[in-house]
Amino acid sequence: MNQKSIMIIWRFFALIVVCWIPFSANAHPLRLSLCEVEYSSKAKLVTINLKLFLTDVNEAIVFDPYSTELAFCQPNESERANQLLLNYLNRFFYIKVNNQRVDLQIKSKKLKGEGDNTALWICFEYSQLSPLKTLEIKNAVFTDLFFDQNNIVYIHIDNKSKSLMLDKKKSVHLLKF
Repeated sequence: MNQKSIMIIWRFFALIVVCWIPFSANAHPLRLSLCEVEYSSKAKLVTINLKLFLTDVNEAIVFDPYSTELAFCQPNESERANQLLLNYLNRFFYIKVNNQRVDLQIKSKKLKGEGDNTALWICFEYSQLSPLKTLEIKNAVFTDLFFDQNNIVYIHIDNKSKSLMLDKKKSVHLLKF
C-alpha cells in the first residue's frame, strides 16, 4: 500500500468515528440492571429491589426508549403502567422461595437520576413464614432486547451475602441453604 492509500483509509476511519460519536452519546453506556434480594429470618420477609434504566423499560414495553406514554412515578402516570411492567417482568424475572414462585406485587417504585441515566427503582415484598431452604432467581430482563445485557444480583440472607452476574446465556441461579 502506498502513502496515499493509507491516508485515504485513515480519513475514512476518522469520518466513521466522528459520525458515530453523536449517536452513541445519547444512549446510557451500560446494558445493566441491578437486583437486590434480602431475607430476614427474624422478620420472615423477602424484599426484592430492582433497578432498571427507564429508557430500557420504555423500550421493552412500548418500543420507544424516550416515550412518556407510561410516565412512571409522575402525576400523569398511565393506569396501565404497573400492569404492563409486571407483564414484562413476569416473562423475564422471577424469584422462587422453597420451589414456590413469588407472586410479584409492586410495593413501591421511584425514579432516580436524570436524562438517559434515569433509573426506575421497584420494590417487592413477600412474607416467608417457613424456614428458607432454597432460593432460585431468574433475571433475564432486557436480554430479549440487548445481546450485551448483564443483570447483577446481590443476595443477602441474614448476615451472609452473595453476588451473581446473570445474562442471556445464564439467566437462572439456584441457592440451597
